[in-house]
Amino acid sequence: MDHKILASEILEAIGGKENLASAAHCATRLRIVIADNSKVKKSDLENFDGVKGVFEASGQLQIILGTGVVNKVYAEFIQLAGIEAASKEDVKKAAAAKSPWYKRAIKTLGDVFVPIIPAIVATGLLCGLLGGLSRAFPSLADSHLYTLLDMFSNAALTFLPILIAVSAAKIFGANIYLGAVIGMIMIHPNLVNAWSVAGAEKVPTLWSWFGLWNINASGYQGHVIPVVIAILLLSVIEKWLHKHVPEMFDLFVTPLVSVLVTGFLTMTVIGPVFAQVESWVLTGAQWLIALPFGIGSFVMGAVYAPTVVAGVHHMYNAIELSMLAADSGKNIWMPIATAANVAQGAAALAVAVKTQNKKLKSMALPASLSAFMGITEPAIFRVNVRFGKPLVAGMAGGACGAAVASIMNVYATANGVTGIFGFLITTDSFLGYLLTFAVAAVVAFVLSWILYAPTKEKVPDKEYKDN
Repeated sequence: MDHKILASEILEAIGGKENLASAAHCATRLRIVIADNSKVKKSDLENFDGVKGVFEASGQLQIILGTGVVNKVYAEFIQLAGIEAASKEDVKKAAAAKSPWYKRAIKTLGDVFVPIIPAIVATGLLCGLLGGLSRAFPSLADSHLYTLLDMFSNAALTFLPILIAVSAAKIFGANIYLGAVIGMIMIHPNLVNAWSVAGAEKVPTLWSWFGLWNINASGYQGHVIPVVIAILLLSVIEKWLHKHVPEMFDLFVTPLVSVLVTGFLTMTVIGPVFAQVESWVLTGAQWLIALPFGIGSFVMGAVYAPTVVAGVHHMYNAIELSMLAADSGKNIWMPIATAANVAQGAAALAVAVKTQNKKLKSMALPASLSAFMGITEPAIFRVNVRFGKPLVAGMAGGACGAAVASIMNVYATANGVTGIFGFLITTDSFLGYLLTFAVAAVVAFVLSWILYAPTKEKVPDKEYKDN
């Protein structure tokens, strides 16, 4: 392979250096931000020797070249384009700047929650494991080991507002330690624990607005959105103070005023208002999923993949965390996501098995396996969206699998994990999850096999076209 020729071909196919905004690479992909996407000749890119796949995600054109190749092509590419090397973060920022405001808002929400997912996954896996062991060995529930592990398994959700506050502070540019303080204030021991409010005879009043609106002294355990809004306010106040307070007083005045003003407004306005809004959203989601015969889940299972295509699926993180932190601690959204992801993988697998194009087969097969593991972007963007009908087949499979999950009351004890690894956090509804997985995969595979029709002409793979 001549890396310089391939770099030149890629540059020409994207519309030349005049149409290039930014470029970087990861271990396998050339990541490009384009000024005008209409000038990109995607079909040409897909047929270049050395290119293993092309798809758009998060505002970036991602060209899959493979390990060891991408860095060599990238070096030639930036030299031909006359640009400086950029980091992945630079490219992400450039891509985000082109997105509509609502997509940027949803992406920001996702950026807040993604870093804390490992903590939720770790404790959720432990919770599922502990539940399974206690059913297998009932005497375990009375042991000191159970008490210790139970404490480990719910620590992340108990102090979730602090985790969210620290993560949000990083995203919004606030001091992470001030953010942590706001999170601590929201679950302070002097407040009535949010999970105990419903059973309390009387909750004391924390603040009263002119006797017209009394604010209860209840904590925000299990809440997500109020914490994010509070830290956003903190970042605005802190940045304003850094600009206007003289340097000699900044170290003392800025932290004091930031915490004082943010804490007061959070506990008397932001917390009560957005906790109610969050409650309405969560109730609505649970109501939709709980509709008879799995109708609501059927719809959500179908539309999940299009929300991934649109790049707005990050909003589901907030819903899942709210479900986990609620009294029941059951994430009933995760099985729907699994059904949708597995179905897209199965649809891509049907393409891989049926196509005669060796290049497409080598691209679709690993993409489908990735979707079974919970990572759907390769299957969706590299295969299913490209041919259309497999995407529809995947949506149908996701809808059927999600309906099964709803009917069988499948739920998870964590979020951030779907697909095959999801079995680890669905131990309480293992058989239901297995059936959800199977129905989604079978329906999607069969429909994709029926709908997808490769052409029959015997032509070289480079010129081969699939319908």
